[in-house]
Amino acid sequence: MSPRFRAFMAGFPTGVAVVTAVDPGEDRPWGMTCSSLCSVAVDPPTLLVGMRVGSPTLDAVLGSGAFAVNLLHTAGRPTAERFASGAQDRFHATAWDFPDGAAGPHLTKDAHSVADCAVARTVRVGGQRIVFGEVVRLTEFGDALPLLYGRRRFASWPPDAG
Repeated sequence: MSPRFRAFMAGFPTGVAVVTAVDPGEDRPWGMTCSSLCSVAVDPPTLLVGMRVGSPTLDAVLGSGAFAVNLLHTAGRPTAERFASGAQDRFHATAWDFPDGAAGPHLTKDAHSVADCAVARTVRVGGQRIVFGEVVRLTEFGDALPLLYGRRRFASWPPDAG
């Protein structure tokens, strides 16, 4: 079923996000490209993200109790690919900031919006940990068109869909 299920989900295009957090023990940033993201509630504003068990980013999220969801714009494709690659130097090649009160690093050049979240609860499902985050702050960097992903490729939002 797994290959068929993956093909099924590839037919469901979505926006592209990078989830970031800081490991409190090492005081270093971690991040990963995430397509398992959705809103859960408006009051309180809550998102869920799915992360692979054993992921260093998940460990940082659980250790810090907080994370940031960076929604990427179309020019952020190289960053999406970098954070999906598992490369150790992801943050060295990416412009980022960790403003006061942030839950995780903000990708200042590649994100059009960032949601800072506090971990509300987690649930393990198979090899994934579903993390529910209560949104504590929203930051917008402009109105650039969002980066999309579907059918195993990146795409741009059509300009006339505005």
